[in-house]
Amino acid sequence: MRNDNSFLLSTTYFGPIQWYQKLYRAGSVVIEQWENFQKQTYRNRCLIATTQGIQVLTVPIERGNSQRIRDIRISDHGNWRHLHWQALRSAYGESPFFEYYQDDIRPFFEKNWEYLLDFNEAIREKICESIDIQPKVTYSKEFTVDSLQLADGGPAGHDFRSAINPKHPAEDPDFQPKPYYQVYRQKHGFLPNLSILDLLFNMGPESILYL
Repeated sequence: MRNDNSFLLSTTYFGPIQWYQKLYRAGSVVIEQWENFQKQTYRNRCLIATTQGIQVLTVPIERGNSQRIRDIRISDHGNWRHLHWQALRSAYGESPFFEYYQDDIRPFFEKNWEYLLDFNEAIREKICESIDIQPKVTYSKEFTVDSLQLADGGPAGHDFRSAINPKHPAEDPDFQPKPYYQVYRQKHGFLPNLSILDLLFNMGPESILYL
């Protein structure tokens, strides 16, 4: 169900379902590239469901002179790519569609990207291809606090840069998490708004119907 609004979104690492719902439903999307990096957000972390409950996967970053999101470099610290892929295999290896999508997702843990924004955007493009959505995406040309006017000159409609947040999410009446099949649902109950990978691995081609 698309609308005519432009949505302003932060970049995300295998972002939550709410983020991809905005991407799917917006008339157009502007992804912020001039804001300063914010810790403990979806910009470099995602949430997955495991047999122990929710697990946070975080991409380590390097601290440089510039904290603009477009300048943030990915760190190779801690063998994180291998650990993230093993965590996904362990969490979703028994899910209905993991085998179907694993060859599309695994390269993100084998190839090295220098910049977080480029990495996240490559992920977004692959996820959109997998779910079969074609959002109209552009990038901010400058940072603005006022969401009434986007950096590309068009009306923002909605600014979700801070609203879609793992720790302090803002109220969003347009996003009402609906239960779907999850591997560990009998153990933990339904866990809402996890990484888009949770929806993809569990629901496959029907993911777009959920969005």
